[in-house]
Amino acid sequence: MRTEIENIVDDIKQAISLLRRHLDWDQAVRRLDWLNNKAEDPTLWNDAGEAQKLMRERQNLDDAISGVRALETQMRDSIELIELGEEEGDTDIVKDAEAALKTLSAEAARRQVEAMLSGEADSNDTYLEVHSGAGGTESQDWANMLLRMYTRWAERQGFKVELMEIHDGEEAGIKSATLLVKGQNAYGWLKTESGVHRLVRISPYDSNARRHTSFSSIWVYPVVDDSIQIDINESDCRIDTYRSSGAGGQHVNTTDSAVRITHIPSGIVVQCQQERSQHKNRAKAWDMLRARLYEAELKKREEAANAEAASKTEIGWGHQIRSYVLQPYQLVKDLRTGVESTAPSDVLDGALNPFMEAALAHRVAGGADAVVDDIA
Repeated sequence: MRTEIENIVDDIKQAISLLRRHLDWDQAVRRLDWLNNKAEDPTLWNDAGEAQKLMRERQNLDDAISGVRALETQMRDSIELIELGEEEGDTDIVKDAEAALKTLSAEAARRQVEAMLSGEADSNDTYLEVHSGAGGTESQDWANMLLRMYTRWAERQGFKVELMEIHDGEEAGIKSATLLVKGQNAYGWLKTESGVHRLVRISPYDSNARRHTSFSSIWVYPVVDDSIQIDINESDCRIDTYRSSGAGGQHVNTTDSAVRITHIPSGIVVQCQQERSQHKNRAKAWDMLRARLYEAELKKREEAANAEAASKTEIGWGHQIRSYVLQPYQLVKDLRTGVESTAPSDVLDGALNPFMEAALAHRVAGGADAVVDDIA
């Protein structure tokens, strides 16, 4: 085999070894056997909540083990094909097998990233909020671009996206919006996206064609599983109703169907205008509040665990994580990991995985010092 292909095979073998170690392979196989036997027990569904929990664990474990075994099988098959092709002088077989190994290497890398998604809520669905910063129309247009970017990313991942609420800008763009992203590991993938995102471009709203810098923030928090108890004292909350904004039909825009809940002790505010019914919007807003409080608790635990780490990274409003430059040159740069792309149009169309994968690895490794923002 060529040196390049030998290196690819070594990378795949290393990835498989890491995945096996992460799973604690022998223990994982025994656990899956036990879960498969448990699934045949007719008494399992006497406790529906516990049964659903075990079936989710079974599915996740089965996917992980089957994935590793598939990597091993495909790697062996491709190596055998290359050896056979080289013996028979069939270059077409060799090229096809080498291409298969390159594809397999990308799949192994993806599975390594997914192995990092083992946090308490990583497998959950997630809410993603977009908020425009100071700057009026410029930042509101930027917030709308971010909303589209994350919607496109989720669609590429095969996730389902629901728009929970949106507040349009006065002239263009949006002031804020909330997405519900549904899919396996949705929160795990998106959790490192919380923070301030900066855009540098020639403004389409400036008749003098000057360069503008705009800021908008992203906030990500997991949907709370029914098995997780979050106690909220209703007397600590203020509930407001208002008319929905944007498209939605005559009924939506002429009745106070949208609901906003403010949790006074924490200052957390959630709002929902997705449904026509105020009652349904209220129920969903309570779910969102529970999710925000749960995310705050997860963040507290993470901060406590990293209290002694000198390189602990804060997230949220006021901490810029990524810059997107459209003019005078083309560059997207993550300020935590140093990952760059010279194709902002692709990134803004949802090509975010390289940034997310690097940020996840950065977090797992403990978070090195942020890189210098040298973007003008």
